Amino acid sequence: MEYGICNLSVIPMRAEASDKSEQVSQVLFGETFEITEWKDNWVKIITSIDDYPGWIGRLQFNMLGHLAYKRIKQTPPPTTHRAVTQAWKINNNSILYLPMGSSLSFLEGTTCRIGDEKFEIIGEIGETENMAITATSFLNTPYLWGGRTHFGIDCSGFTQAVFRSQGFNLLRDARMQEGQGYALNSLDDAKLGDLAFFENADGAIVHVGIMLNNEKIIHASGKVKIDAIDEKGIFSDELKRYTHKLTTVKRIF
Repeated sequence: MEYGICNLSVIPMRAEASDKSEQVSQVLFGETFEITEWKDNWVKIITSIDDYPGWIGRLQFNMLGHLAYKRIKQTPPPTTHRAVTQAWKINNNSILYLPMGSSLSFLEGTTCRIGDEKFEIIGEIGETENMAITATSFLNTPYLWGGRTHFGIDCSGFTQAVFRSQGFNLLRDARMQEGQGYALNSLDDAKLGDLAFFENADGAIVHVGIMLNNEKIIHASGKVKIDAIDEKGIFSDELKRYTHKLTTVKRIF
């Protein structure tokens, strides 16, 4: 088995080995993955944090040895907690702008090392904020299918990013996340940090958001926003109608 690590700020993961293929997720700086297939200028990977498959460009990462990969898997590195953290790439005197949740692999003091490349983290790395502060920091972030950053994010990417900032790894898609945690008996029991899931007409899980309390939810739909929620689902104040049908509320931790 071969392994890799992202040495760029954020790279797209695509469904197929083509720039025209849809973005299904993103890989952030310092995140690792298994390589399962090589195809022309593309490699198929499975991410370490959530076992998610996809294709990335072969020039958008560094190779990683088995022992180094195993070390990161066993002892996850610290992650960035600011919306954007600057990293000075010492090798060529350039700057990378790291999104929240980037992994500071092989960190020594304020220097992050990826292969032969060294990145000096500029300013404070940042302390973990509570969930409400982290979640609301994403307000007005535009919806982006497969996105995971403050510059574009989808509904499950949003919940995953917020939970990761709290030290918990959610799976990637809403239907996968719905299998985690345990269901609450009633929406009245919901509190900050519970996840609400929503279904389409066929009963498939198609949306997820974070409960702020038992009457408000923050979620990514068009943009990250706060809406009212009741037993029927999400009521959009902007659209003056229900937009998502509630199916279950789950407590993750």
